[in-house]
Formats: sequence, C-alpha cells, structure tokens
Amino acid sequence: MLKPKILLLLPALWACLFDETITIVKQRAEYWSGNLNAANEGNPIGAAFMQYHVSGIFIISALWPILIIIIGLYLPSRLLKIFVLFILMIHTWGASTWISHYYGFWFVIIFVAVNSVFFIKMEEIYSRQFH
Repeated sequence: MLKPKILLLLPALWACLFDETITIVKQRAEYWSGNLNAANEGNPIGAAFMQYHVSGIFIISALWPILIIIIGLYLPSRLLKIFVLFILMIHTWGASTWISHYYGFWFVIIFVAVNSVFFIKMEEIYSRQFH
C-alpha cells in the first residue's frame, strides 16, 4: 500500500517543492543580506520562520514535505485524495502568485494545466492499484 500512496502524493509534493523553490529564488537581495523584514511570503507560518532567521525558509521547506508524506501515508484512501488535492491546490495557487508576477498569465495557465494532468494521471494509477 505504501507505493500507491507515494504515487498519489507526488503531485502534491511536486507543487509544494515548486512553490518552495520559487519562493526561495525570488526573495529580494535585502532578505538574503539579513533584513528579515524583507521576507516575502503569504503563508503566516512560513513568514514567521523566515522572519526568525534567514535559514528559516530552508527549515520549513524541509519539514513541510516530510509532514505531507507522513500525514498522507496514514490517511485512508478517500481522505488521502482530498488531502493531496488540497495540498496541490494551495501550492499551485502559492506558486502561481510568483509565476504571474514574474512570468505572466500564460505561464500560470500552463502550470495549473500540468499540475491538473499530473494529479489525474497519478490518481488513475493509484485507483487501479488500490482497487
């Protein structure tokens, strides 16, 4: 049962890691120079980590995917699908705020489409292996 659950978690983990990466890459130089008030993060938990120390973004970026996996592995099938879709949606939205600002509307559309197809394909594989 572990392998199918991991497969279903992949879209959520992908969106999470993409969101974390673009958040790190697009931080202003002032933040990396030590001005913690220059942190640009909409999630209040992530923002708190970032305003505590420059390494905070890396700590939360490592812990959150691990927590997603742990939670996902213990959820029953129906709740797992809801959880994965929720994580996928929030991180797709989070990353899209950066993508839209720096790269424009069409890149957001492409990102959303890719994430949607990825979820559907992994859900199909999961459903075949689970049932």
